[in-house]
Amino acid sequence: MSKIQIAAISRAGIYSPNHIGNDAAILNATVEQLRRRGCDVRMYNEEQFLTTTLHEDVILNMCRQAASLEKLQRLEEEGRLIINSGFGIENCTREKMTRLLMANGVPYPDSLMVDTNTNVRPLLEEAGIDRCWIKRGENHAMHKEDVHYCRHAQEAQEILHEFFYRGIRRAVINRHLDGDLVKFYGLADGSFFYWFYPLEQGHSKFSDERINGMPEHLKFDEAELRKACEKGAAITGIVVYGGDCIIDHEGNFQIIDFNDWPSFAPCRAEAAPYIAKTILSAIKEWQYARAGELSGLPAYPRHRRTRKGGAQ
Repeated sequence: MSKIQIAAISRAGIYSPNHIGNDAAILNATVEQLRRRGCDVRMYNEEQFLTTTLHEDVILNMCRQAASLEKLQRLEEEGRLIINSGFGIENCTREKMTRLLMANGVPYPDSLMVDTNTNVRPLLEEAGIDRCWIKRGENHAMHKEDVHYCRHAQEAQEILHEFFYRGIRRAVINRHLDGDLVKFYGLADGSFFYWFYPLEQGHSKFSDERINGMPEHLKFDEAELRKACEKGAAITGIVVYGGDCIIDHEGNFQIIDFNDWPSFAPCRAEAAPYIAKTILSAIKEWQYARAGELSGLPAYPRHRRTRKGGAQ
């Protein structure tokens, strides 16, 4: 039997602010695991992907550029297996992600989605929102200035004007939530899930973690968080996911960010084999589907794990 041919595409540096090395490392670790399992994997960067005709039918990618997503979506419509899907990655842009999670009952903070030339003060007053976060709506965050904490409505209005003059036309405004900030990583099939307190581990993109301060280790239902994250993955249509949530003093959580293929930096060595197994399972399902034999697909064992710095 011939080897499975896979293309693996790294993320453009502009979409890995302060995490270029970490993002590259998890893709490299996953590729190594796939090669150990007999796959033939060829690596490309995003620029090469955009200028090259790929012959591989399976494409792993961490892409976020609009042109890359368009090409991924076109290849997926042609019948290739794309992980993460270009449609799923697009669903993780801020405004689309916010609409999808809120519409499907995933715990998420009160939010407004507005044009950046909007007089937002009366809208914030009507919504009862004082402290808030303003985030660029049409894309993923690329710069520190793409995410702002605002202490009151006037500051929010000023930041919104800055977005407008920077050429950003849409913004999402989230109510600020007090509580513990928790970061999580997982796989849509439930085979791996890991959460931790980023401030305790010095894990940061723009240092915004300091706004909520050091965690109090508030109790919450880990199984419910995992369930909500897997629902988020299903809704957005991504396989390899990550994000952030806030735990309040009553033990409730709300997801404040959900994104495609994060760095898995604190758990990379443990996560990579699970990512590879999930990919191989998806390839087998895709091969059966192409052969018209999906109804005879054998059950694949799932190795479930929930971790916070140690096996749960």
